[in-house]
Parts: sequence; structure tokens; C-alpha cells
Amino acid sequence: MYQYEYEEVVFDFGGWGLGSGNIYEIEEYRSIIAKRAEAGWRYVGYIPTKQRGTGHMEQLDLIFEKEV
Repeated sequence: MYQYEYEEVVFDFGGWGLGSGNIYEIEEYRSIIAKRAEAGWRYVGYIPTKQRGTGHMEQLDLIFEKEV
């Protein structure tokens, strides 16, 4: 059996893209995944939880699992 936990990540507005709309930046996901891995969790994917009509994601949940 597996236990699942989710960690919310929010994209920060980074500026204006030329012809491609706004630019959103995300930095902390690597440290979140590394910290969870040290604690015995395995990264298994993500789910967009807030998305613009253009398809650009603004917020997502990282999914982690651990065997119990």
C-alpha cells in the first residue's frame, strides 16, 4: 500500500514574453523534490491546479508517494 502527499507550487510572474505572452518562473520545485527524496518519498508526477485559458499553468501540485 502507498501513501500519497501533495505539495503546492505557485509560479511567479517573471516578465513579458515577446509574442508568447507572460513569462512565469518556478524555482523551488527542485529543492522540494530533493527534500522529499531524502525523507523517503518518491516523486510521481504533478497536477495543474490553476491554469489560464491560454493553457499556461499558474499553480500545480507535486505528487509524492511512500510505501507504508
